Amino acid sequence: MPKILVWDWPVRIGHWLMVGGFVLAWLTAESETFRLVHAVSGGVVLAVATFRLPWGFIGSRYARFVDFVRGPIAVKEYANSLLKLEPAHHVGHNPAGGWAIMLLLGLGILSGLSGWAIYNDIGGHLFEELHEGLASAMLTVVFIHLIGVFSGSLLHGENLVPAMLTGRKQGLPEQAIPSARPIAAVLLLLWVAAASWWIAS
Repeated sequence: MPKILVWDWPVRIGHWLMVGGFVLAWLTAESETFRLVHAVSGGVVLAVATFRLPWGFIGSRYARFVDFVRGPIAVKEYANSLLKLEPAHHVGHNPAGGWAIMLLLGLGILSGLSGWAIYNDIGGHLFEELHEGLASAMLTVVFIHLIGVFSGSLLHGENLVPAMLTGRKQGLPEQAIPSARPIAAVLLLLWVAAASWWIAS
């Protein structure tokens, strides 16, 4: 099948901003010197996740939750197809990947809000424990997501990492999205910049 445009700019930019924000926040978690860097990095994750929620309803075809959020039966069937080394091809996110996306968004928002509370001396030790637990859970989901990306790339014969850079995956011409939504990407960047400035000020 030819390569078609699947991922719009907000999905791609948001994905890599969350990757960078989470990695930097994790690396600076125990450093008092880089406390502000940690807070801003967590703020980036929170800002992207909160932007992604409405985008999951009004975004392009494969960005919408209705396209990839499936019930447990669909996830089980996809997992079984993986075990048989014959996974069904999905132009957008597969059912298992859809659950990982929702978990990452939820954990990103909750860990970001709890981190913001700690940064502003709200909640005390209880929120610190909650924040660490949420961040650890998010790291676990990230590892599961990476395993899924690797196995999916291998079994489908399609490298999914470049797809999140170029926005293009295998599919039929009529399955392509008509636009990469560049204006929405600018709004995402402005939202992230505003959140970072607000936290840092």
